[in-house]
Amino acid sequence: MSTERAIEDRVDEAATAVGSVWPIHSFVTANPLSGFEDLPFPEAVERASDRLGGRGYPSPETFRAALDEGRIDRDRLDSELTERGYEADPESLLARAETAAEPEPSSAAEAADSRNAADEAGPADAERVDRVLTKWLSVFLDEGRAQWSMPNREDGFYDAFRSVAAYDDEVPDGGLVTDLPDSPIEAIESALESHPEGRWNSVFEAQFAALPGWTGLLKRRADDGGAWQSAYPITPEGYLAVRLALADAFDVDVAPPTESGDAATGACEAPTEGSDGIAEAFLSAWEATYRGELVGRVAAESEALDDGDASGRPAAQLVFCIDTRSEVIRRHVEATGDYETHGYAGFFGVPMEYRGYDSEVSVDACPPIVDAQHRVSEVPVDDDARASRDRRAGLREAAGEVIETLKSNPATAFSFVESAGSGYGLALAARTLVPGRVRDLLGGADDAVPGDHEFCEPGVHEHDDSGEGLPTGLTRDERVEYAATAFELMGFEEFARLVVFTGHAAETANNPYDSSLDCGACAGNPGGPNARALAAICNDPDVRAGLRERGIDVPDDTVFLAAEHNTTTDEIELYDGDVPDSHAADLDRLRADLDAAREGAAAERTGSDEGTPAVREAERRAADWAEARPEWGLAGNAGFVVGPRELTSGLDLDGRAFLHSYDWTTDPDGDALEAILAGPTVVTQWINAQYYFSTVDNAAYGSGSKVTHNPVGNVGVYQGNGGDLMTGLPLQSVMADADAPYHQPLRLSAVIHAPVDRVTEALRDAETVTGLLDNDWLSLTVIDPTRDHRAFHYEGDLEWAPAPEATDASAEPRTAPAVADD
Repeated sequence: MSTERAIEDRVDEAATAVGSVWPIHSFVTANPLSGFEDLPFPEAVERASDRLGGRGYPSPETFRAALDEGRIDRDRLDSELTERGYEADPESLLARAETAAEPEPSSAAEAADSRNAADEAGPADAERVDRVLTKWLSVFLDEGRAQWSMPNREDGFYDAFRSVAAYDDEVPDGGLVTDLPDSPIEAIESALESHPEGRWNSVFEAQFAALPGWTGLLKRRADDGGAWQSAYPITPEGYLAVRLALADAFDVDVAPPTESGDAATGACEAPTEGSDGIAEAFLSAWEATYRGELVGRVAAESEALDDGDASGRPAAQLVFCIDTRSEVIRRHVEATGDYETHGYAGFFGVPMEYRGYDSEVSVDACPPIVDAQHRVSEVPVDDDARASRDRRAGLREAAGEVIETLKSNPATAFSFVESAGSGYGLALAARTLVPGRVRDLLGGADDAVPGDHEFCEPGVHEHDDSGEGLPTGLTRDERVEYAATAFELMGFEEFARLVVFTGHAAETANNPYDSSLDCGACAGNPGGPNARALAAICNDPDVRAGLRERGIDVPDDTVFLAAEHNTTTDEIELYDGDVPDSHAADLDRLRADLDAAREGAAAERTGSDEGTPAVREAERRAADWAEARPEWGLAGNAGFVVGPRELTSGLDLDGRAFLHSYDWTTDPDGDALEAILAGPTVVTQWINAQYYFSTVDNAAYGSGSKVTHNPVGNVGVYQGNGGDLMTGLPLQSVMADADAPYHQPLRLSAVIHAPVDRVTEALRDAETVTGLLDNDWLSLTVIDPTRDHRAFHYEGDLEWAPAPEATDASAEPRTAPAVADD
């Protein structure tokens, strides 16, 4: 193998040390330790601690609180501790773990002397490397926010840096950086001359792990491509070459600290092996307690299914995303009338790239593990509404350009402030003091402007594969396949007069992480466009004929429509422009019942007492730019239930469970189950891991407090005025206050309702999720309706064991308070 090929292979391998990071405008929750998922969980968190400096388990204080509150069953805990050889009582073991995790104490005088010495000497050489590198990364990776772009970005990061390095006063003269070779591989090879080839992997891994936020972002861009990567390419090799050249210029030893004898550094001190063993026992017991309650309650409902009578045709069927927030609104919708709800991944099975009517770019609208296959754009069908939209958009764009010019032009900036300052001040005061009223005013103005769904149709029918890139639209066979797959996965056997595909999006003000509250299955974008695409597909007569050929008979009087659920305010907006007059009464009744369901769901989310205007409070939170938590997002997620809705429709799961509809009796070959395992199960585990690690060590794996966030380049946030990009969720998304987590940091517990043999066969072909199970990144329990509804727990290597006796099925799951007071 050539040296060049050897370097490329080792760079690719080393880059797995950091997880992918999505830009802040389309933030996708993902496991920050995804590069270590091929290792058992305890080994993975230890390895990540060495490289990234993060803690892998909840703190002893968190375990103590869970134990005191009864979230951890003491019998289960005793069993876990005994299995690991611990004989002391839990409280003593927690005290031992707490002591082991504390850093060595030092005096205040020693700390002050250390800070003063650092101030006198200036930043360490390694910090200088980071400072120069992050400066150029921020301007190169900028996605439309920088006023001045980095020169020669179109040549790629390595060549662009070569062109500016000589003009950067912060870069020392001399060394590799003054005469960079033509290719990054040559630069890497030169920088490694003094390092044995056997240590290249560890050198590369340490350099990637030094700035995991930036390297995670560039890694994602390089892997996924897209418009920004096509225009301004960056590769792991190019990044590494620049970093090694700067290290050479600053005379920084690039050997990992563990090889040079120094202690590993990071955001937290790594716990000792003993404390990790104690933590693993407490975590396993906590998870077993939650899982026992969940499995017990679902198993009891499984037995009741045998005794249930077949119900008639529902008044309407609503398909929601499997998102945990949907669990709440689904309960309240079903309580208002004869409604049937289903759970399906929120991109509704259409792997598309979406472009809004007046958008300049397309965005992915499917999960990161799925490649977009089609480009779907809005196609105007109402000329009057289109003209109105164009006029208002033109005025808004022109006004925005004038204001931006006045603000940024040195000749006009001061006069602009003098003349416009009072108006801005009043606007700021109104947003702060009466955010609800400001929202009403802005909402009224927005209502006067037609939305895309009011004058456009999603372009799913006109298929064109003649151009570059993705084909536009879908073929007839593709449309039939996506519709059939949806109904087969959910186990649809009959259709109501109205079937509503309900995407979701969040509403929040002044929040760089707003996209983290949108639909993760749509790559951090609103799910309404995907819902509209599937509704348009299913209303197509050709598609209905194709469905009949596959044994799916949709009645002539069934109308499909789309909607979007605002998860912050619980409003469900129906996109009903194509619903015929024959269904007007059905639509009116549904709209009224959705309003009633909204009241109940908003009261539950906000913790409002009876009589309190919960909807108004939810709207205030959405509009208040000082609100740290407009909503809790997916905080609390811990379970994933795959089965018919009847298993959970009578249960209050407190918004902690993902719910995917599935009926094993309509899936004789197990194909639908395999698809659920390979797709939604993996994505929900990503989400769960992001919340878990952002909770257990927010400094290393989260993004710290929103108060000190500094957005950069429309790609991420700093803490302060520079440095590495933060990689995970803010403190306010997972913590009730500074010391107490709101999110209960548990690994995902999946529960599937199907014959255990059927699940085993599906797992054989779902290698990714089987690997996650074997390495304890999540757990799986099967409730087998063919074996007296008994529960079987996955033990590893496709083996099962009868699940321990479940806790009282009538017990309510214990949860954190609905609202936190900081």
